[in-house]
Amino acid sequence: MKNNLKNLFVLTAVISLFMVSCAKDEGEGGNSSITGKVFVKDYNSEYTSVHHEYYAMDEDVFIMYGDHNYYDDKTTTGYDGTFRFGNLRKGKYTIFVYSDDTTYYSNWSPDNPESYPIIKEVEITKNNQEINLDEIIIAK
Repeated sequence: MKNNLKNLFVLTAVISLFMVSCAKDEGEGGNSSITGKVFVKDYNSEYTSVHHEYYAMDEDVFIMYGDHNYYDDKTTTGYDGTFRFGNLRKGKYTIFVYSDDTTYYSNWSPDNPESYPIIKEVEITKNNQEINLDEIIIAK
């Protein structure tokens, strides 16, 4: 009887541990990815006309996992404006890139009051999913 009770306890503990380990939140550890491109509209100093348009090279791109209110990781764009966040699990993600504030009204960041985030929200719903975001357009 003692042996059966001990075995039942061990089995219950193992099953509980297994169930907890299967419930994973958003973040790294999966096999899905989010990719995209950042495009720049380079304005004159008054932000009244566009002088140049090009894909952003070495631009910081940030990702937040789930409902976090801080960024969890960041990457930089390649020579052609592309970026990629890989090894992601199922869940909701927020991607953002900072853009100049052409209206001068956002004051979003105390460290850089003339910038604001361009935000894209996305959800990975299955394993091995590759999500390609629409172009993210920023002002400079």
